[in-house]
Amino acid sequence: MKKYQSITDSQIQVGMSDEFVKEVTQENIEQFAHITGDENPLHMDDEFAKTTQFGGRIAHGMYSAALISAVIGMKMPGPGATYLGQTLTFKAPVHFGDVLVARAQVSEIKQKTKFKIVTLKTTVTNQDGTVVTDGEATIIPAKDSK
Repeated sequence: MKKYQSITDSQIQVGMSDEFVKEVTQENIEQFAHITGDENPLHMDDEFAKTTQFGGRIAHGMYSAALISAVIGMKMPGPGATYLGQTLTFKAPVHFGDVLVARAQVSEIKQKTKFKIVTLKTTVTNQDGTVVTDGEATIIPAKDSK
């Protein structure tokens, strides 16, 4: 059985962070559109998108949010974490060829009776360091195995 690497409730600390990096490709965005059903021509149709304020196709805002989910689910705090909520603000458009860095950093930990609720500052930046998406997530980290 595969052993997953998680930061558990006894290990997690304020200030810890990790990131997930992914290049945005036309294929990724088309797959995302088909999976979600959001085939807005802003994301799918070159001719339509040329007439918009962006001058061409852009990625869905929720694509960058999905990368936040990837960093939380696989790295910070990783497998076994329960995602409770997420706020998002989309700050800048994402274009094909952009390299996005989704980052999650522990900003607060609240001890409840049976578990901890952890608040994460979440940001997604492009290759130029421009913040394209930011927000805050709340999670429950995985329990320590006994």
